[in-house]
Amino acid sequence: MTTVPKTTTSNQNQQSISPQVDEKMLLHLSTSPHIRQPMAVPEIMKWVILALMPAFVSSVIFFGWRSIMLTVVSVGSAVGTEWFINKYFKRPCTIKDYSAVLTGLLLALNFPATLPWWTAVIGSVFAIALAKLAFGGLGSNFINPALAGRAFLVASYPAAMTNFNAPFFGSISGIDGVSGATPLSNIKDAFLAGNFDPQLFSSALRSLSIGNVGGCIGETSAIALLLGGLILVWKRIIDIRIPLSYIGTVFILFWLSNGSGSFFNSASLITPTYHVLAGGLLLGAIFMATDMVTSPITPKGRIIFGIGCGVLTFTIRKFGGYPEGVTYSILLMNLIVPLIDRYTRPKIYGEVMKRD
Repeated sequence: MTTVPKTTTSNQNQQSISPQVDEKMLLHLSTSPHIRQPMAVPEIMKWVILALMPAFVSSVIFFGWRSIMLTVVSVGSAVGTEWFINKYFKRPCTIKDYSAVLTGLLLALNFPATLPWWTAVIGSVFAIALAKLAFGGLGSNFINPALAGRAFLVASYPAAMTNFNAPFFGSISGIDGVSGATPLSNIKDAFLAGNFDPQLFSSALRSLSIGNVGGCIGETSAIALLLGGLILVWKRIIDIRIPLSYIGTVFILFWLSNGSGSFFNSASLITPTYHVLAGGLLLGAIFMATDMVTSPITPKGRIIFGIGCGVLTFTIRKFGGYPEGVTYSILLMNLIVPLIDRYTRPKIYGEVMKRD
């Protein structure tokens, strides 16, 4: 139950029955949802876009004009696709809610700087047309459109999506004297070869925090992503439960398999810290796993969702053939969100349990 604006008809009825009744004392009934968000969708989208600006600026600093070009192409393609499809099917124009801009921006931040521009167009069209509008548009999609676009490109153009170059002011690996592979590929190869040295990888932690390492243009700077996350938490746009449970699960699982031979020395913290800072974990946990449409609505469900994403990311990175794992982890957990919500739904106030 909540207070809602009355229609003209109900207002006339109220006056005819009892003109002396104070309107504030009336009990109004309405259908769910009863939890109201003071911010409208366009304002929420603009705040999320603003929160991504530190990551975008860092991408320009470390990867130059190609970062700007890919972002413009991706955002333009996403907005253009949404406008065209709505126009073609004579639907209301929805580009003014900025969700297409956000999808294009998130997708662009998941590109390597060397990606051809036409590949960015294909990814944006897929994300908007098939992952979002085919299911009814914003609010009806069951998977994150930007992640779906990235997954499609990784499956269709694996060489282009994994062709990383060295950033300005740094190297691809972030490790002094080591070049060629990205940070996640380096540590995975070291574990597989049995020659993992925690002290060698500790030298990369500073570069991973700043962002002057190889990788997708928007995922390399942990500081920029955390700054954006603080903005979203401050505006209460995201629930801190999902990123904390997601990142915490990854940290704990890699701490348990840290490769240093101990759990209680400084070397044991290098592997889990490295995996939190490297790759797309922070970008995915803060900006994609927290998607309001494709994440659970219950508090317990959000924790379960975050833990599930963390377990899947650890499994793929540790045992899979792919050094990353954030994209497919979130997408797989998106698929079971209705099930999570169903079994974590709070009891109805006053509900009496049935007896056998």
